[in-house]
Amino acid sequence: MSMIKEICLKAKVASTEMAKLSAEAKNSALCRMANALEANSEKILSANKADVEAARAKGLKASLLDRLALDQKKVQTMAKELREVSALADPIGTILSTWTRPNGLIISQVRVPMGVVCVIYESRPNVTSDSAGICIKSGNAVILRGGSDALNSNMAIGEVLRDALSGTMVPVDAVQVVNSPDRKVAEELMGMREYIDVLIPRGGADLIKTVVEKSRIPVIETGTGNCHVYVEEDADLVEATPIVINAKCQRPGTCNAAEKLLVHQKIAQRYLPVVIAELRKNGVEVRGDEETRRIVSDVKTASEQDWYTEYLDLIIGIKVVNGLDEAIAHINKYGTHHSDSILTADFDKALKFIKEVDSAAVYWNASTRFTDGNQFGLGAEIGISTQKLHARGPMSVQHLTTTKYVILGKGQIRT
Repeated sequence: MSMIKEICLKAKVASTEMAKLSAEAKNSALCRMANALEANSEKILSANKADVEAARAKGLKASLLDRLALDQKKVQTMAKELREVSALADPIGTILSTWTRPNGLIISQVRVPMGVVCVIYESRPNVTSDSAGICIKSGNAVILRGGSDALNSNMAIGEVLRDALSGTMVPVDAVQVVNSPDRKVAEELMGMREYIDVLIPRGGADLIKTVVEKSRIPVIETGTGNCHVYVEEDADLVEATPIVINAKCQRPGTCNAAEKLLVHQKIAQRYLPVVIAELRKNGVEVRGDEETRRIVSDVKTASEQDWYTEYLDLIIGIKVVNGLDEAIAHINKYGTHHSDSILTADFDKALKFIKEVDSAAVYWNASTRFTDGNQFGLGAEIGISTQKLHARGPMSVQHLTTTKYVILGKGQIRT
């Protein structure tokens, strides 16, 4: 039996036990896991240091190193998010609706766990603890396969979490971390339809494309983030610049960072020199369309491919548009349906943007950096879905459930 099949079998067995657990049992385990992360922070940070040094030697860019690197504060945040997940309402057993048929049958739709969740992800070690916590809270077992850059970190976190589960009512095999970065191992996981109920990819466009194309398991697609900020002609420009800088610069390697800035042509002449100067002060390379380069001549030329690109770096593309309709059309054509924001003082323009931009999260006068399960009050997140089936946007405990119908009768038969 292969390593992967053995892991899947253990997860399947664990999932049947998970479905029976009370909220109290799951919450107790989550708090124990949080305590264990803090108590074993030095072990985790030591493993992470080895990963970061190896990634730096390979030339991984700074924004991606930021995603990979842990420190004491980040470990504490991981623990804090597990405690926040434990404090969420338990979705399992929630009755979504109940009705009575003319023949007296009482029908209810009830939330139940999905079963076994597999997450294939790249260089973000906090995904290991976040995903484990969300899956346990929602009554699922989880198989975690991280990228090669974070292998040591993921294994250390996984060991700490599994050790914490021993002595609780949650089976240890409800959380399993695959210890091989081999792509063939990931592909074998994608074929385990008999054991795995849903697969969630988290990472760049290539990873997501590979999983969607090769998986035999149903996939909840988490998308790349080619996110936009559009500055309308009536926007408060004093307020707008800090929003643009935050959306681009606060953590440029994240999927909710802004990659493109659209500016109304009526304010471009006076606003572009200001915002570009501020972007450059923050180390951002600016690429622009012909009109942007006419106004600020030393801006690099943006190619057609630039408008489609998620940089995950201190780079931004800027385009001057003739109004709201062009901005919406541009976002819907080139964006990835993740997070997009309009800055305007006009309610009707904001409402039109919100209705017509086809994205999982749409903002009015705010940074796109808030698209995050924790920031939305959902606890941690297992990913940000940009597809339209089952779940869209940040996914937390309620999104890792399905439903069953429960029918109560008194001897009814169908005629």
